[in-house]
Amino acid sequence: MGSACRCIICHDYGDRDRLGNFELRTIVHVKEYGWSVVLIAPRDGRPGWAFTAGLWHTHRVPELAVFGLEPYDMQTIVNNLGDRAAAGLPPAPGQERRDATERHPVALRPVHAQWYDRLLGEALRFYRHPPLPFLQVVWPDADGRYPWQPGSDPALAGSQPCLWLSPDSHPPGVWTR
Repeated sequence: MGSACRCIICHDYGDRDRLGNFELRTIVHVKEYGWSVVLIAPRDGRPGWAFTAGLWHTHRVPELAVFGLEPYDMQTIVNNLGDRAAAGLPPAPGQERRDATERHPVALRPVHAQWYDRLLGEALRFYRHPPLPFLQVVWPDADGRYPWQPGSDPALAGSQPCLWLSPDSHPPGVWTR
C-alpha cells in the first residue's frame, strides 16, 4: 500500500461545491484535530460502533474502529489511540494496548477490506479510494479474554464483530445479516 492520500482534502474530485454536511464536518475536524470520529447508533439489532476518519491522512497510521460499548467510551478509546499515534506511538496489528482506556486493555486486529462498505462507509466517503488500513480495537470479557481465546464470554460475539475474518468466514449473527 502506497503512502499517497486520496482523501477529499488532498485530492480535488471536482465536487467540492456539492459536499454534504458529513464531508464538511470531517474536513473541519481533520484539519483542526488530525482526525474525526464517526459514531454509529445501534440499529437493526446491532450495537453501536465508532471509527475514525483522518488518522491515515494526518499521521499515516491505520484508521480505528471499536464496537459495542457506550458511545462516550468508544469515542474516548479511538481518540486516546489517535493521541498516542500523534505522539509517535502508532497502533499496529497484533498489539495489546493498555493506553486506550483505564478500564481494560484492548487488542488491535486488522479489518478485512470486505467489511469496509458494510460498516465503515463514511470513512470511504472521506477517502474515496480504498484500500486503506483499518484496525479493529477489540475489548476483552470480564475475565480478560478476547473473542478468539478459549473460554471467552460468548456474548462478546454479539457486541463486537470479528472483522479480521472475511464476512463469509464470520460466524453467523447480527454482524452478518
